[in-house]
Amino acid sequence: MTLLLQAAPLLALLLLLATGRMGPLAACGVALALAVPAIAVSLPEGANLLGFLGDATLRAAFLALQPMAVVAGGLLFHAAVQQSADGAARQANAARIFAVTLPMGCFLESVTGFAVGAVFALAALRAMGIGGAVAVALSLQALVMVPWGGLGPGTALGAVLAGVPAQDAVALTAWPNAAWIFALTPVMWWLQARAGVTVSGREKAMQALMLAVLGVLLVALHPILPFEVIGVVASGLVTIWALWRADPPRDLKAAFGMSWPYLLLTIALLGARLVPDPPALRPFAELPAFPMTHVAVVLWLVSAGLLLARGDAWARAGAALKRAQKPALAMLLYVTLGRWLAGSGVALALATALTAGKGDLAAYAMVPLGFASGFITGSNVGANAALMPVQAALGQVLGLPVLLAPALHNFAGAAGAGMSIAGTAMLCALLADGTRPVQVWRLMLPSIALVLLCGTLALILMR
Repeated sequence: MTLLLQAAPLLALLLLLATGRMGPLAACGVALALAVPAIAVSLPEGANLLGFLGDATLRAAFLALQPMAVVAGGLLFHAAVQQSADGAARQANAARIFAVTLPMGCFLESVTGFAVGAVFALAALRAMGIGGAVAVALSLQALVMVPWGGLGPGTALGAVLAGVPAQDAVALTAWPNAAWIFALTPVMWWLQARAGVTVSGREKAMQALMLAVLGVLLVALHPILPFEVIGVVASGLVTIWALWRADPPRDLKAAFGMSWPYLLLTIALLGARLVPDPPALRPFAELPAFPMTHVAVVLWLVSAGLLLARGDAWARAGAALKRAQKPALAMLLYVTLGRWLAGSGVALALATALTAGKGDLAAYAMVPLGFASGFITGSNVGANAALMPVQAALGQVLGLPVLLAPALHNFAGAAGAGMSIAGTAMLCALLADGTRPVQVWRLMLPSIALVLLCGTLALILMR
């Protein structure tokens, strides 16, 4: 009975989203209501339910503030660089769709984090006239390098929780992640075809080559560079190649004219990371601080400067912030749900129940559990905070190499976060054309299967 109560919020949420009976916001409201009795039976004896809910909600609001501010800042930046009346929009073709989704989206996500890469990819696809579930599914390809997203804060936290060196753990994470990226090649072709675009044989070969190069760079750069910058370097090099193929500029001056706002933002974001010990908002000691050099702050400042140079700055800013309202609310509700379930012990109880009594076979639950933790919590930080200690302990009990369990959980949790309930709901709200998360997840099933396959093969080959 207790286990059923604990599973009820997630089962109800997934059922409501799958059947389309409720939208993402209403479905999360039901899940939050069902979470209250689940939390009540999961808290330690003597714990105060109302006290926990109030405290956990405050922490969730602080955690959600960061991605909410980043998404709004990303929309402001897009409004600032968007040409009037979408004058810069290009006709959809396979090279352009590929360029703005996987390599460019991964680059922006590596610099900023918080699903901004997917937000930019979705905006670019909309400008090409692509909408519906396939637009969201293509946008989610921007989130296939989440362990390096935002310069890797989730990976760093996971390494601390597992008690292993972050550089070594993420170097191992790179192997299944690189295999997954290359295995996504036919999925990318299929999604482009679903968007109504023909992918020629030559274009297929070029996309496969670019993804192979991206995967090789992801693995090969770890012995050379700090893991925090590897996502930026690897995806940045492939992005330049992909964008040059998709829309060759007339000359270098034209190329600079198109790219200078993105270069400015990248320089500002990387420069902000070099500021030692910046002032920070830290209301909760155990949670990541909100420094004055945060991605959101930089995005807002750069976007404000670019907007003020335009004559219609207020109209553009107002439209961007209006678009941000619904995704921001979705993010707040889903982060709250994830925080309630993780902080109360519900997530840990469900994970323990799934692996109990399975002996050596419990090792094969690591990748699915990792994926589920990211899918539920919506971030690599959340996935690692929720289950990394459990996964690392399970690996030790099973006698696995010390880095393997943390690396696999980091890979699978990050992959789940890239297709998460919260992130998908946010993108559907941003698209605002009636697309439901379940329609997107149907298109993402091949990608999910490949995550489980690559993670399980890594477990078999590396144990």
